[in-house]
Amino acid sequence: MAQKISLTRYLVEKQGSAQAVAPQLQLLLEVVADSCKSISSAVNKGALGGVLGTAGSENVQGEVQKKLDIISNDMLIEANEWGGTLAGMASEEMDEILPIPAQYRQGDYLLMFDPLDGSSNIDVNVSIGTIFSVLKKSGTAAVAESDFLQAGAQQVAAGYCVYGPQTTLVLTVGQGVVMFTLDRELGTFVLTQDQVQIPVDTKEFAINMSNMRHWDAPVKRYVDECLAGKEGPRGKDFNMRWIASMVADVHRIMMRGGVFMYPWDKREPEKPGKLRLMYEANPMSWLVEQAGGGATDGRQRILDIAPTKLHQRVAVVLGSKNEVDRVTQYHTQP
Repeated sequence: MAQKISLTRYLVEKQGSAQAVAPQLQLLLEVVADSCKSISSAVNKGALGGVLGTAGSENVQGEVQKKLDIISNDMLIEANEWGGTLAGMASEEMDEILPIPAQYRQGDYLLMFDPLDGSSNIDVNVSIGTIFSVLKKSGTAAVAESDFLQAGAQQVAAGYCVYGPQTTLVLTVGQGVVMFTLDRELGTFVLTQDQVQIPVDTKEFAINMSNMRHWDAPVKRYVDECLAGKEGPRGKDFNMRWIASMVADVHRIMMRGGVFMYPWDKREPEKPGKLRLMYEANPMSWLVEQAGGGATDGRQRILDIAPTKLHQRVAVVLGSKNEVDRVTQYHTQP
């Protein structure tokens, strides 16, 4: 039987590579992974654990919080605040950054996360997940919000954990994308796929069709061409998929290709998009690029966007490179 490679072993072996994973970053990623195990356990218990339903509160975006949103957020904070790897954290569920308390040793990194993506699916037992992004803090001054406002290209690690039939951790440290599956008997994430590659071409797209009447012309043109099938300008039939959980939709693309779109639309024209740049778009875009895909806001590479706000929103088109390039071309051509 082939020897199982744990997440710890994978990260330790990376320390001997040309682009070494620093020991402090290794520890941080292991703690995040342990947090995901705890969240997975809470998700699996569902009604038995009394974790379903709303919490009667709203987050900074004005969205109703689920009980598991708050539980997951607290788990990530409690696990990571005392380990000595972080200077601060930021979460989609918190208004402001959370500096590491003074009684704990300060580290060199910044952790950002969406503790439970796809919250609308919690109560109906559909796949949801955790998304995280790691940045390096510069300077020795006390951590401030400005330290977090780095372009996605500056990330040093990013990943997500999808809680589905299996609990799967997908990770990049800038050397490709790897997948680990939680072995519940061992309590360990085990490497199950190395150097993930997204096919450059696809016959699948993921978008919320109920918003069609609000789309801008380039998005409508692209989807209309897909729907036209073999008789249309694309000359092939497409399938549409939409789970309403970015983690689940992106994971499908990682496994077999496709394009995911959450574009700007006319419902709130003053907002550049729906998804959060720092907690969702940046980590997912880096993962997709590391797997050979593309990621833009319809006009420019997402990882090049210079953020100006902690909870900044952005339009997202990511997945199989040739399809992302086509959607982007439709936005930028005369």
